[in-house]
Amino acid sequence: MPDGKNRNNIKIGQEVEIVLKKDQRSGALTTGVVKRILTKSPNHTHGIKVELESGKIGRVKNVI
Repeated sequence: MPDGKNRNNIKIGQEVEIVLKKDQRSGALTTGVVKRILTKSPNHTHGIKVELESGKIGRVKNVI
C-alpha cells in the first residue's frame, strides 16, 4: 500500500485516509476522496496535505 509521504502516490479523485489537525494526538483517521493536493513539495515527513471533497483538510496517512 503506497504511503502518503510522497506526492506522486496521491492523485485527485483517489480515496485516502487522512489525519485532521484536531485528530493528530489521537491519530483518528478520516476517509475521503482527494479534491486538491495542498503540499507543493514532492514529499513530506508527516504526509502530504490534501483537501477532501467533503472540504476537510489533513495529511494523508494511507492511500486506499
